Amino acid sequence: MDSTSATAFAENIVPARFSFVEPVSELGRQLVALLDGNKVCDVQEICETHATDKWYAKAQPDVVVFAESTEDVAKLMAYAHEHRIPVTTRGAGHGYVGGCVPNCGGIVLSLIRMNRIVEIHPEDGVAVVEPGVITAHLQEAARQIGWDYPPDPASLKDCSLGGNIATNAGGPRCLKYGVTRNYVLGLEVVLSNGRVVKCGGRVHKNKTGFDLVGLFTGSEGMLGVVTQATLRLIPKPRARAMLAAIFPEFEQAAATVQEIFRQGHLPSALEITDSFTLAAARKRLGDELLPPGQAHLLVETDGSPAAVQMEIDDLKRLLERMGATHMVPAMDEASCEHFWKIRREFSYSLRDTGLTKLNEDIVVPRSKLVELVRFARTLQERTGIAVACFGHAGDGNIHTNLMVADYHLPHNRKLGDEALDLLFTWVLENGGAITGEHGIGLAKKPWIHQALGETSLSLQRALKRATDPHGILNPGKWLD
Repeated sequence: MDSTSATAFAENIVPARFSFVEPVSELGRQLVALLDGNKVCDVQEICETHATDKWYAKAQPDVVVFAESTEDVAKLMAYAHEHRIPVTTRGAGHGYVGGCVPNCGGIVLSLIRMNRIVEIHPEDGVAVVEPGVITAHLQEAARQIGWDYPPDPASLKDCSLGGNIATNAGGPRCLKYGVTRNYVLGLEVVLSNGRVVKCGGRVHKNKTGFDLVGLFTGSEGMLGVVTQATLRLIPKPRARAMLAAIFPEFEQAAATVQEIFRQGHLPSALEITDSFTLAAARKRLGDELLPPGQAHLLVETDGSPAAVQMEIDDLKRLLERMGATHMVPAMDEASCEHFWKIRREFSYSLRDTGLTKLNEDIVVPRSKLVELVRFARTLQERTGIAVACFGHAGDGNIHTNLMVADYHLPHNRKLGDEALDLLFTWVLENGGAITGEHGIGLAKKPWIHQALGETSLSLQRALKRATDPHGILNPGKWLD
């Protein structure tokens, strides 16, 4: 796909622009003079929509800037650097940890207008994109020409690639294909002082200097502003298939996960779900889609048609041997997507309970899956807070959701935070991590010392000072 057709594809799928009025604040008027066109807004309604993400924290910016080019971002950052104005970069706003909440006010820098797929070049196996491109749109554009961009966060139809890079987003398929970082070959980044740095490139091997691409990927908008990314593409697998299975007990499903690997299989995705989540999903979706049982397992494989058929037959026998009581195959693209549609409803099913879902993307060693769920049951008994576990069993990234009643009440919020402390402490003591996909942001800031240790945290603060000496990029988050 050349740059012209890629641009046309992008323009057809991005939302319409806002209608703007002349800014009334002094900062807004100064930024209008700095930037051409209707790119600056301090209207109350627009500022409010840029005050939060999917977490509960909220802080309103003084002004929102809708950049349309690297030049816009460079001008804005040079100005903010000179005047010591906080700048919080925002993509599509679908984060779960308050990462793009402008809790120090100042400027929200929205990159949603920078939404062009600049180039898809299968001969090099790359796509060049701006940060506002929606993840699913790149996947669709690549697949139209027989290629694929594998990272698939659950919100892929809504989240932006810039946000994925900021959080090093994952998804079900990262078991086989890796997380966002594994697909970032090169970046164009505007530093806090407005200078532009280009790191990496479009080659698939590059060991020239330090790994600055890795440094900026996952940095949560605190080291620089990504304005263009060169991403790795792979040939789209010719076939895919899935098995959905029900087990009487969670322990059996977790043991099956281990057995799948012991038998030499590497699925493209391997998802597990506990009894609490299944009960909520049955209420939303109906019992016919999720027969009785205490655990649900999804296994997906891809490759050549013959290899996929052989592996699915092998996996069927394995799951039956491990005690699956109900099993349904999906042998084509449409059937697989039907299974994934059901899986994506699990989170909405938990919201249907009326409880506040504290969505924690913790990671444990794969051997600790059963221990995690047993600890979750103990935590539930100890605190009275229901716990729902489901997610990426293949890499130990289990979304452990604390379901808190009336979370808006101070007492209940305190109980929820105390339960989170118990969860995170257990995870770290068992060799895990407090976030695998969403990042730290504001939500996990209280546990950052415990998670990193003082030496590592001091080193990361030194890197922050080197790239952002005035501390204006996404201030107030976990490095402060």
